[in-house]
Order: sequence, then C-alpha cells, then structure tokens
Amino acid sequence: MSSHNRVSAAGVLIALGIIYGDIGTSPLYVMNAIISGKTVTNELIVGALSLIIWTLTLQTTIKYVILTLQADNRGEGGIFSLYALVRRRKKWLVIPAMLGGAALLADGMITPPISVTSAVEGLKQIPGLQDISQWMVVYIVIAILSILFFVQQFGSAFIGKSFGPVMTVWFTMLALLGISHFSDDLSILKSFNPYYGIKLLVTYPSGFYILGGVFLCTTGAEALYSDLGHCGKWNIRYSWIFVKSCLIINYLGQGAWLLANHTGKVITPEMIEKGFNPFYGIMPQWFLYFGVAIATAATIIASQALISGSFTLVSEAMRLNLWPKLKIKYPTEAKGQLYVPAVNLLLYVGCIGIVLYFRKASNMEAAYGLAITVTMIATSILFANYVVTHRVKPLLVVLYLAVYLTIELSFFYANLEKFPHGGFVTLIVGGILFLVMYDWFRARKIKNRYMEFVRLEDYIPKLQELSNDRSVPKYATHLVYLT
Repeated sequence: MSSHNRVSAAGVLIALGIIYGDIGTSPLYVMNAIISGKTVTNELIVGALSLIIWTLTLQTTIKYVILTLQADNRGEGGIFSLYALVRRRKKWLVIPAMLGGAALLADGMITPPISVTSAVEGLKQIPGLQDISQWMVVYIVIAILSILFFVQQFGSAFIGKSFGPVMTVWFTMLALLGISHFSDDLSILKSFNPYYGIKLLVTYPSGFYILGGVFLCTTGAEALYSDLGHCGKWNIRYSWIFVKSCLIINYLGQGAWLLANHTGKVITPEMIEKGFNPFYGIMPQWFLYFGVAIATAATIIASQALISGSFTLVSEAMRLNLWPKLKIKYPTEAKGQLYVPAVNLLLYVGCIGIVLYFRKASNMEAAYGLAITVTMIATSILFANYVVTHRVKPLLVVLYLAVYLTIELSFFYANLEKFPHGGFVTLIVGGILFLVMYDWFRARKIKNRYMEFVRLEDYIPKLQELSNDRSVPKYATHLVYLT
C-alpha cells in the first residue's frame, strides 16, 4: 500500500476539506427542491426521505465509494482516468468519456453558485435582515466566488488544511441539528424502509419527477471520484462513513420538523423566495448567525471540490490528447495537486454568469443535476468495461449495468423536466465543451495519418557517432528526446 493510500488522521481531515463540499452542502437545498409547490404530507416526506437514504446508499456508497474507487489509475481518479484504463478495449468508449468529462466541467460552473447562494440566502431568516434584497445576496455571492477562485493558485493542500476543521464542524452541526428534531415526529424513521420511497414514486401525482429533486443529494459523488488523487481511496472511504451518517441524520431532522410544523400546508414558490428553508428552520433563532456563517464557509468548500476536480479532469484530458494544451502549475509538493489558470478563469466566468442569470438558488435548482446525470451514465458504461478487463463474471457485469443504468436513466428522465427551466444552460455549456474535445480528438487523428514513424534502431549508430565526435560542439540547450 503506497503512502498515498495509507489512512491517517491528516489524510481524513484533508479528505473532509477537499472531497465532500458538494455532497456535504446538499441539505441546504434538497428538501426545498422536493417540496416546492407541494402540500406537506406524511406520505411525501417519509417517501422523499426514503428515496434520499437509498440514493445515498446505492449511488454514492455502493457505486462510487465501494466500486468505482477501485478503478484508480496510478492513484488518480475521475472519468478520464477510468477511460485511460479501458481505452484499448473499444474505440467508441472515447465518446462516453468525452460526454461525461464535458458534463462534469459544465456542472462545475453551477455547483459553486447554487451552494453559495443557498447559504447566503439564509440571511433572510435572521431577524432584522428579512428584507435584504436579492441583488444584495447576488453581490455577496460574487464577492465570495471571486475570493475562492483567487486562492486556487495556492493549491488544495493549503485549502484542505484550512478547510478540513471547518467541514468537521459543519458535519457535526448537521448531525446535532438533525438529532434535536427527531422527537418532533418519530414516523420519519419509517423512511429507512425502501417501500415508502417506491410507493411515493408509483402512487403520488407526478411522483416520478420528485426524483429530479432527490437526485441533488448525490450530485457530488462524481467529484468525489475525481478528487481521488488528492487524498487516496482509503481516506475517502473512512471519512464517508462519518459524512453519510451526518447527512442522513440532518435530512431526517428536516423531515420531522416539516411534519410537526407544516403538515397540510402548501409550500409555495413565493414562500421559498422569501427565505423559507427547512435547513434553517431546524436552527434555534439564537444560532442563526453562526449557522449562516458556517453554511457559507462549507459552501465555499463545496465549490472547491469541483474546482480541484476540474483541474485534474482537464490535465488528464490533455494527457489523453482530448483537450488543447494548457499551462499547468504545481503549487505544492503533494501528489495529484495542480492548478490550471485557463480552466480557473473559464470556471470563474461561467460561475459569475450563472449567478447573474439565475440570481436565486430556487431558480438554480431548476437547472441543476441534468448535466451530471450524463456523467454518471458515462461512468457506469466505462466502469462496466473496466471490470470486464479484470475478468469479472459476465452475469455480475450485466447486473451492475442493469441496476445502475436503470437508476441513472430514471434520474435523467426526471431531470429532463428541468430543461426549459434552465437545464438547457448547463447542457449548452457541456455541448460546447464536448465539441472542443471531439474536434481536438478528430484533428489529432487526421494529423497522425500524415505522420511517419521510423524505427529508432536505424539511427542509434549515427547518434553514437555524433555523440563521440569531439569536433561538434554540444550545448545543454539542444536536447533530443527519443520517444
């Protein structure tokens, strides 16, 4: 086991700081996305919580943390690392790899805005600040994102060390707030039974489309795999046990609070616009200032997870000749940590554009998740090919594809409802990024047709002769690399 994969307290702390921002801040907006425009009933809340628990179990825990993390390419993770392991198997696998990579980069442009905006909108819950204008929220979000993108150049080890303790406080806070509301309505414990989730999908009016909101609880799973190179798989696996427990406890607390205080009420979009949010609802009044502050700090880390993952993604795409060559900087000595200035600028411009276009977190929820389902489907296809190369029984491969393509295509279909409400933005961005990759890939293929490769053996005697010839001056500036 390499030192990179060894479990250590510092490794787990850095994993908490770098990896879980995206998935760890989803309690800020998941329940709002599910209940918006609906009447709060026991059937809705218990069913939705059941879907959340089993999505986190099947999708994040089993697919990513247990299975996909096995596919590490010399310590690196992400969809292009996975493609590098299987590309010799089938030529067409480059298409799902490019589609998945482009969708993940597009998702990197909406994760920071939705996370930070959801947290800053918590200011509307604080007495005396209820009338804060949405434009003021937008200005605060833009300021926070500008600082975040500026500090990227110092590397994720610097960020992980400073953010790890903050995320530990964040997850502990999630668990304590959730536990404090369990007694509001103990019927939420029924949600561990998947029957209630399936019943909601089948019997609730337009229940299937609730999956579009439920899916938001697992959007950070792909970033978790992309950031494998920053922390090592065992640090990720051990820290995930703590993270998942805290997330589920918080969701249950929000559900119990909704049932105790809002059963029979319709949660209108206007209520959400004015700041209604079960996440802040479970906080005591005196705790709100601290709650909003730590939520904002945690969402900065949420943004970090996908930004650092995007750098890794693009550097791997360049190595595979799927992306134009860009300058890469290595800000620290730590393995797998890099900074790509051009990608940082691209993501920054995209994030600011999305904040100005959507303005409210509830509007961003409508666009969020559609692109990342494409990446998850692509990962399933590539991982199935990876396990085939490791001589796994064909029946198990078919079972894996049947289970995960059914889940992910269901999420994709449910998320298609978001297309007219803003989902088209991330798909257009992802489409442009895919075209860049595809054009670069095709151009490289065309160029290679006109390149002639010669055998090195024919030239070795001449090179030795040249090396031994003292009459030819040798300069350190003239180096020949034989590849």
